[in-house]
Amino acid sequence: MGESILIAGRSFCKADIPSLPAASAWQEELAAFLEGWFSPGPVMRVQTSGSTGEPKVMLAEKKRMEASARMTCSFLGLKAGDSALLCMPVKYIGARMMVVRALVQGLDLYCVKPSSHPLRDLGFAPGFLAVTPAQVFTMLDNGDEEALLRSTEHIIIGGGAVDAGLAERLGSFPRHVWSTYGMTETLSHIALRRLNGPQRSAFYTPFPGVSLSLSPESTLVIRAPAVAEDPVVTNDFAELREDGIFRILGRKDNVINSGGIKIQIEAVEEQLRSFLPFAFCITAVPDEHYGEIVVMLAAFGPDKTEREALERGLAVLHAYSRPKRVIAVPDLPRTGSGKIDRAGARAIAQKLAGGAHA
Repeated sequence: MGESILIAGRSFCKADIPSLPAASAWQEELAAFLEGWFSPGPVMRVQTSGSTGEPKVMLAEKKRMEASARMTCSFLGLKAGDSALLCMPVKYIGARMMVVRALVQGLDLYCVKPSSHPLRDLGFAPGFLAVTPAQVFTMLDNGDEEALLRSTEHIIIGGGAVDAGLAERLGSFPRHVWSTYGMTETLSHIALRRLNGPQRSAFYTPFPGVSLSLSPESTLVIRAPAVAEDPVVTNDFAELREDGIFRILGRKDNVINSGGIKIQIEAVEEQLRSFLPFAFCITAVPDEHYGEIVVMLAAFGPDKTEREALERGLAVLHAYSRPKRVIAVPDLPRTGSGKIDRAGARAIAQKLAGGAHA
């Protein structure tokens, strides 16, 4: 286990950690994580994102976190001295694993306050960057930040699904852009798929040492003994090919049963995404007749063009999957890592459905 870390060109060892600058909460979180990492204990506390319910805290073995870090660094060909950027909250596994990768591989880790503009004040393109889809969207709308993104050697995008529209915008990037698949239980990702260049694909490639299968319900089962002692049975419906690559079709707990018709939330959102110029999500509320009905939360205003776009989008949906209510909200509920808070969305829909409009 590494006994020092290189942060923005300066080496910090175990004894230096208490002297790390901790002028703000995010810096204090980083210092606390490093202090825990260098402590004698074999485990660290990690927190799930809470996208489908309350965030949970679990214990992760440091040796397994190191193994996960080596998988990523080996797959991407990262080497000692390469620069990396930490720009997500350290309480989540994605950010914690960026720190561990820096420790294991000897990366030079630059740290900025988590925000939607992580490259704005950096001034250079890091060699390795881990970000959420929401951060990428924001940076693509800023010319200077997009230029830095294009110059970044490896970008991994996690914490939420990369939809077709975002993938299309990234397709012409000249270096390496990846979507990740994984979860807290697997200590970050166990597979990547390329989003740009001739190798772009809708299918994820698992890391060496990871084997996959499908449960009787067609959800993905992950066996990755280096990072998880037991098989991880996910809630993700998947298509698994004979050569081991796979794609995700949607989550089991994101199925709406409306009058006996099962509707996959992600599939409806994907159909609508190219039509709607505003943030939205699909959820459901109880209904006396159908059991559940499909509802949309939409962060739009009185703009006529947005209303027209909504009408065009709804028109492409099958009657079964078309939202019976469209609820205007100022913002969508999100978790700390930027994912749609599905439980929160359902709660908002149930509260406001009586005054909704279609």
